[in-house]
Amino acid sequence: MRHLLSAGDLSAAQAIEVLDVAEQMAATSGRQINKLPALRGRTVVNLFYEDSTRTRLSFEAAAKRLSADVITFSAKGSSVSKGESLKDTALTLAAIGADAVVMRHPASGAAHRLATAGWIDAGVLNAGDGTHEHPTQALLDAMTLRRSLAGTTGDLAGMRVVIVGDVLHSRVARSNVLLLHTLGAHVTLVAPPTLLPVGVSAWPCEVRTDLDAALAGDDGPVDAVMVLRVQLERMEASFFPSAREYTRRYGVDATRLAGLPAHAVLLHPGPMNRGLEISAEAADGPRSRIVEQVANGVSTRMAALYLMLAGSETP
Repeated sequence: MRHLLSAGDLSAAQAIEVLDVAEQMAATSGRQINKLPALRGRTVVNLFYEDSTRTRLSFEAAAKRLSADVITFSAKGSSVSKGESLKDTALTLAAIGADAVVMRHPASGAAHRLATAGWIDAGVLNAGDGTHEHPTQALLDAMTLRRSLAGTTGDLAGMRVVIVGDVLHSRVARSNVLLLHTLGAHVTLVAPPTLLPVGVSAWPCEVRTDLDAALAGDDGPVDAVMVLRVQLERMEASFFPSAREYTRRYGVDATRLAGLPAHAVLLHPGPMNRGLEISAEAADGPRSRIVEQVANGVSTRMAALYLMLAGSETP
């Protein structure tokens, strides 16, 4: 795996390999010394043009647990604020010997540009590009679902997942739809019509605008609900009448969860707008796997970095 730019680039076999290696990585977390020497001597650069907490810290922890040298680059306080181009930043990273670049950027396609422009001879891992994709988030979500629902088989085929919220501005939604479809799950996207992107009808999923109808499970019981953050910072106009109206029609709370099968679980990529797209009672309730998602993120990103940089060597 030279680069990881899109969840759609992964075949079912490749995705399962990442998830299986992630389970091996997770097994090391309980050790007194939880570091592995797999990437000793390699340099991983975290190149973040957008603010991040979970993703940035998760990638830092993942690289360090694999014994890599980690350089974290933030656009704020760097030459980017003086107008430095992506090309010149990439040439700088090449000069310092970066083996892998983990990149988050506000422009869709930026990671693909870095990987294919020939500016740097390093693996590129997309940590979120605009409203396009966030493949490792989809992988950690799949790992969470496998652990919660798939039992010993690890098989998500036939699982029914409802993804609700701000699909228009979400890179998580697209990556999850692509990956879960590849793994055989049935995905239903739910959002107000104003928060559905152009072309969503071509995605490999069902699209609905009524959350309660989607949760009713007319086509089969719902196994998981993934709530997307309402990305108010990306909205320049009113996409729904009011926060209260959005919560009434699309907010996930304990009442809506109570109608799901007993085994169904709740996910959220974070950060959460408590009281808007999700209630505190739901977020902190017994169905919630939100904290587990963060923990699984470290293991999944360890697996992705390992497979990019160490190939088929034994972890």
